[in-house]
Amino acid sequence: MTKKKISITIEDSLLNEIDSIIDNIYIRNRSQAVEHLTKNSLGENKTAVILLGGDEKKVYLGNNEYSPTSVLKNKTLIEHAVRKLRDNSFRDIFIVSREKILTKIFGILKDGVDYGIKIDYIEEKFSNGTADSLRLLKGKIKKNFLVVYGDIFFNKINIEGLWNDHIKQNPIATIMLTTSSKPSEKGTVKVEGSHVLKFTQKPKESDIYLVFSPIFVADPQIFEYAGKSLESNIFPNLAEKNLLNGHLSSEKEVHIHSKEDLLKV
Repeated sequence: MTKKKISITIEDSLLNEIDSIIDNIYIRNRSQAVEHLTKNSLGENKTAVILLGGDEKKVYLGNNEYSPTSVLKNKTLIEHAVRKLRDNSFRDIFIVSREKILTKIFGILKDGVDYGIKIDYIEEKFSNGTADSLRLLKGKIKKNFLVVYGDIFFNKINIEGLWNDHIKQNPIATIMLTTSSKPSEKGTVKVEGSHVLKFTQKPKESDIYLVFSPIFVADPQIFEYAGKSLESNIFPNLAEKNLLNGHLSSEKEVHIHSKEDLLKV
């Protein structure tokens, strides 16, 4: 690829922010930092993953209907998801799930061309956890990517802010954080600034009400970390190594696990 040398004028404060992402490992100098930020800001082939791994029964609503194919506000949940992603410049989308669910989703979305996106369907035959499901994409994704779980409605979530925070700070993963009155049902986090110091999946008791919302951005290096579950293995490990960041959201997702959940939206 041909590169050209250019000269630009920029504010000192902005230049300091650009220099802050130089880690001397993946981004070694100012030129690489500028190129890295520019590519991601322009949305060059931004990639998203809709993660729907595990037993189909977990997202089965009855009457041959699943969470992602259920209808709310005149569209299926999966249509809401891909439209939200497209509107935030995510044009390459992978959907990971079991055969029955993928077949029903394909009947709705096809190859994605009618939605202005490109969809790759990844069939999962067996999985022991979310990390196992995500690892099916190892070798298929070469740059930073967004992950959203396929059983949530997240139209109000600011995923652009999450993405930009990750690109600027350059950790292995940046997870979306919200508050919850029932932290024992989710992954709780202890944070300092944007750094996640500790991640605990579904603690029996907790006085921490800041929790993981099932949306995150990751570097492809995440595929190299061992463990069956993102929440029980990968995220706690990254937090211990100071490689996990958090982005606080003022809005919350809605989990669709029953017909009653559809009414909440």
